[in-house]
Amino acid sequence: MIRALIEDAVTAGARRAPACQLVGLSVRTGERWRAGHTEDARHGPRHAPANKLSTTERRTLLETVNTAVYRELSPHQIVPRLADLGQYLGSESTIYRVLRAAELLAHRGRAKAPVRRPPRAHVAARPDQVWSWDITYLKTPVRGLFFYLYLVMDIWSRKIVGWNVYDVESAELAAALFTATCQAHHLDPRGIVLHADNGGPMKGATMVVTLERLGVLASFSRPSVSNDNPFSESLFRTLKYRPEYPAQPFADLTAARAWVRAFVRWYNTAHLHSAIRFVTPDDRHAGRDRALLAARHLVYERARARSPERWSGDTRNWNPINVVALNPEHAVTSPSKGIAA
Repeated sequence: MIRALIEDAVTAGARRAPACQLVGLSVRTGERWRAGHTEDARHGPRHAPANKLSTTERRTLLETVNTAVYRELSPHQIVPRLADLGQYLGSESTIYRVLRAAELLAHRGRAKAPVRRPPRAHVAARPDQVWSWDITYLKTPVRGLFFYLYLVMDIWSRKIVGWNVYDVESAELAAALFTATCQAHHLDPRGIVLHADNGGPMKGATMVVTLERLGVLASFSRPSVSNDNPFSESLFRTLKYRPEYPAQPFADLTAARAWVRAFVRWYNTAHLHSAIRFVTPDDRHAGRDRALLAARHLVYERARARSPERWSGDTRNWNPINVVALNPEHAVTSPSKGIAA
């Protein structure tokens, strides 16, 4: 019927190309139909890709990622862990593709993928240059009453350098925590940038005076802008979406502090952080990340040497992140160039 409409239009004086386009048909298809070739002669690929995983490789991959060690982790967490063990089964995209084909691809934790927000204006090239801190609520058995978790983190390494849980929000407690954190790490706080939002404890007189006395550069988010302190916000999201996070309120301060202590230990020493090339904050803070990343690079080079057809270019970038920016300006380049935001 479409062919007949086109021919009627051409007979009436219309040009063939506009007539084909008007009914959503390409001119080439119109010519083919006119010549009597109405069957679709297209064929799919006749041969499997040369770099396709074998049946054995797919089975090994599925068995590995579904073991007790890896089944609760995403492919982004699995790949570097395998690399640390000297194993390469496939890239993240390959694992996602195999899991999808096996109908095993689904969120396996509480949270969806975190939202990445653009940051804005301090740069750290080593530990203890720029810190971020904030306070979050922890539920208590009494409705409307909360415990308050104070957390201080180093944005370069993502390490939690100081924390405590109190039953009030207070500039005095915040100042005491910051001073104690510097003493615990044997740091001279002069020159450290401490970023926070515009909450009362952050801008209270005691906190401000303490920072000025210690020579700390205080940095604050813009008023009414929630995402100007992205490192602390991201850390709190990680904390509250951990599978172990209690479903019930904390019974007392002792229980809250015990849980946070265990979380901090896991986060600093076991969590492979995606923004710093999947090393732990503790390893990065201590400078051990470079040896780990160099070893991963060798694993990938050997894997490419065994199966060069599976790489169209360089292997995965395992170079350390050299600079981390808090709310960078437009001139700051992307994390793939060695800068993380």
